[in-house]
Amino acid sequence: MKLLVLKENHPLEKRVALTPDIAKKLHDLGFQLYIEKDAAKQSGFLNESYIEYNAKIIDDINKILPDIDIIVSVQRHDLDFSKCKDEALFIATLNPLMDKNIITKAKKAKIDIFSLDLLPRITRAQSMDVLSSQSNLAGYRAVIDAVYEYQKAVPMMMTAAGTVSAARFMIIGAGVAGLQAIATAKRLGGVVCAFDVRSSAKEQVESLGAKFIEVESEEKIDSVYAKEMSKDYQKLQKELLIKNIAKQDIIILTALIPGKKAPVIITKDMVKLMKPESVIVDLAAINGGNCQLSEIDKISNYNGVKIIAHSNYPSRIATDCSKLYAKNIFNFIEFLFDKSLNSLNIDYNEEIIQKTLVKNIKTS
Repeated sequence: MKLLVLKENHPLEKRVALTPDIAKKLHDLGFQLYIEKDAAKQSGFLNESYIEYNAKIIDDINKILPDIDIIVSVQRHDLDFSKCKDEALFIATLNPLMDKNIITKAKKAKIDIFSLDLLPRITRAQSMDVLSSQSNLAGYRAVIDAVYEYQKAVPMMMTAAGTVSAARFMIIGAGVAGLQAIATAKRLGGVVCAFDVRSSAKEQVESLGAKFIEVESEEKIDSVYAKEMSKDYQKLQKELLIKNIAKQDIIILTALIPGKKAPVIITKDMVKLMKPESVIVDLAAINGGNCQLSEIDKISNYNGVKIIAHSNYPSRIATDCSKLYAKNIFNFIEFLFDKSLNSLNIDYNEEIIQKTLVKNIKTS
């Protein structure tokens, strides 16, 4: 079996889909590896670290596409799939629910295109869950970036010259990224509160030592994913946030709804209530942003409030995110691989396969 690793070509993408430690695992399974030249350079891995496992470094991937069985990338998908062999696999994270062109491309292709950001939230899929692995580190990095831009200390300090108050954090969205942001802010000595529309998040937030603030409403969500709430709930939510937002020094926004534009949670009027030198980090910027004033891939300033809206947070911690992503990729390939047959053996009735196969997505 032959596997090709693509070099990412987006200027803000520094991750790689396969790291040397996982290259060894695939080599041990019997895969012949092909690595596009310098594919991992920006993640901190040199070509030589792959050659150790008999990988071949390729300058022109078009010459070998007809022989490749599996192609992997982080988010690159600009290949001419007509050059690929029949029944080849392409595995990446493509965000097809937001980019419908990917679905059209997948339906026309003669190969199977899998997008791992579509994995169902079931126990069997946890080891392949790229959203969780990448969001975890994104939540950590969001706090680090916020603290870097913040012009004051985070922990409380009592000195002979006086007392420095602890920074106050509000984390909006207590999913994987939000929970890691809470944990990181607490480690740095911040006073942390968090908000989430899911009632199940309260226990997790409080277990990390943060205060959970919630809307007093009968409308609740008990599922894994957030969803768009009613107008009445949104009104109560806005009132709750207005009540609390002026007290905060740093706000981390992480609220995303699968397949939809990110909900606007912090409006321009709310930002006006914040203290100068406060910081907002919008992790939802790639899908439109949770802050009305977010400017994608910029650090903007409004009334002295800094608004950080990087579109690719995992890429800002590329080495470790690549390691986790590569392990997710390996686990997915291993799930498709029959060791007794020493070949792929895909069950198209399996839930994980059905959900991640892009051509299965229905478009209206």
